[in-house]
Amino acid sequence: MNELLQLLLERIVGLGYVDAASAGRGTIAFSFAAAALADVAVSAATVLRVCRGSLAVDERACRPCIAVGVAATPHGEVEEVRLIEEAESALDEARSAGGLAVRDLSLDAPAFDRLALMQDLPTAIANGEMFLQYQPKVHVRRQEIGSCEALVRWNHSIRGLIGPGDFITVAEDCGQIAALTLWTLDRVIEDQALVHGDGHDLRFFINISGQLLSDDAFVAAVCERMDLCDARIGFEITETAVIEDPLSAIANLNTFAAAGIDIAIDDYGAGLSSLAYLKQLPAKELKIDKLFILNLTSSNRDPLIVRSTIDLAHALDMEVTAEGVESPAALALLSVMGCDMVQGYLISRPVSLDLFRQFLRDYSADSWRESCRGTFAQPASFWKRA
Repeated sequence: MNELLQLLLERIVGLGYVDAASAGRGTIAFSFAAAALADVAVSAATVLRVCRGSLAVDERACRPCIAVGVAATPHGEVEEVRLIEEAESALDEARSAGGLAVRDLSLDAPAFDRLALMQDLPTAIANGEMFLQYQPKVHVRRQEIGSCEALVRWNHSIRGLIGPGDFITVAEDCGQIAALTLWTLDRVIEDQALVHGDGHDLRFFINISGQLLSDDAFVAAVCERMDLCDARIGFEITETAVIEDPLSAIANLNTFAAAGIDIAIDDYGAGLSSLAYLKQLPAKELKIDKLFILNLTSSNRDPLIVRSTIDLAHALDMEVTAEGVESPAALALLSVMGCDMVQGYLISRPVSLDLFRQFLRDYSADSWRESCRGTFAQPASFWKRA
């Protein structure tokens, strides 16, 4: 499978899509610009035709079964998360519709009515319109899935898929962020029990709004839930969330830590990083923002920033996770730098619980590990750590 994907990737890159990359087992992601929707459809059909051509794998000729799904939008009008998810939905449609599906997102409403979303959100939480996807994190040296991040999505009954960039701030503004986060925590506890039953003991991380770090009722509700279960939970918080109300935030983060919840600092480097607060947080993990990881192999300064951040985190007894890892080259460089964990499309996109459980089964069968054997097959002395 790895050799076949590499051959297909070379064909797509040969068409001019230089940012094409593997996006998990059996999937390649690529993007391109076009003047009109008709040009998008022509390019997608070209990719399908070229990839369906005969290939030689292990000295044997084969003709792969290929499907191409594309989401198109005027530049900058749709956030990246939604564009990717729509492309994935188009791919599912293509698999059952003969191999090609193109979605024109410009036909959608250009913006969501925030007031309408505020009114709809409580009902959406109650009626099951919200759902979770999970993205695994691989521990580099141990070569195993160490934890995962839970990501909440909204499949609106009328508007369809709404990205988190559109509804998280709405939830904060209308006072529903606590209810949404507690709903997420309840689902994660249930889902983790299923994954644990499959034989995988993973910690599940949830993103926490800065508003909730000074909400005593939310803190009490979380601790009550943790007392009633043995789930392994982590909270991801941003530095700016702490800066808003540092006394309450630090006190409540210590309360979470005492309840057995691991604290991770998310998007480190994307905002105003403060060492004064960083040293006071009961954090066990620091996540480097993907802004620095995506340009890791093409920038002169980003590798210096990433390496210094890894050394700083290790000096503070924190493990480091790199977000947005999308290429083997970035993975190799991060491993040399001593990064502890990696997360990104090179490993897996965010997927439903069923697909996440399947991914864990496949990974245990050495799928992704085998593909990265050249990076991981190093002696203990190779792994440098401050």
